[in-house]
Amino acid sequence: GYEGCPYKYYIVRPDGTAVYKADPYGTRAACLPDTSSLICTEEKHTWGDGRWIRDCSLRSPLTSPMNIYEMHLGSWRRKEDGSCYSYTELAPMLAEYAKSMGYTHVELMPLAEYPYDPSWGYQVTGYYAVTARYGAPEQLAELVDYAHKCGIGVIMDWVPAHFPKDAHGLAEFDGTCCYEYADPRKGEHPDWGTKVFDFGKNEVKNFLIANALYWI
Repeated sequence: GYEGCPYKYYIVRPDGTAVYKADPYGTRAACLPDTSSLICTEEKHTWGDGRWIRDCSLRSPLTSPMNIYEMHLGSWRRKEDGSCYSYTELAPMLAEYAKSMGYTHVELMPLAEYPYDPSWGYQVTGYYAVTARYGAPEQLAELVDYAHKCGIGVIMDWVPAHFPKDAHGLAEFDGTCCYEYADPRKGEHPDWGTKVFDFGKNEVKNFLIANALYWI
């Protein structure tokens, strides 16, 4: 009965102030402008790409040809009313286009949850959550599965360099520089207004390595 329920962490900081934060490890996000995490406990997609996985194991990535089509899901195609297609709706259109143009792979600009549309996904607040702009996590799984069944590989862009300062995100998560460098000379990109991960911390390295494996 809890599946899909919104939640946030209520964190009391050392100085006594409090803040609501989205779950850094949450795997589903609410539709913006709601910045909550959603309880997501089940894998709802049954994969049918066994042949693709088997064929990949037989190919050499160093000698096999690759022709990659990089694209942004939200602007590639829109409905007549200007709204976005869902992952499910985009799946056949994207696979057919890639096949017809001779592409072997599609490269999707970041699909981890992010708050600012013009960033095109490169300022992430939910590293483990699929962006709800185009649907639920299982719908993204449908897109990837469909592409694999059509012989098209899928590459996911990943952003481990920096993250935005949005109040519900990772910035000063517990009132301290938990994920970012404490020294502002190292911890911020002044031109982008973002925080920089402190790669010297084991917990940060573990967070990012686990996240890379999660998307794989």
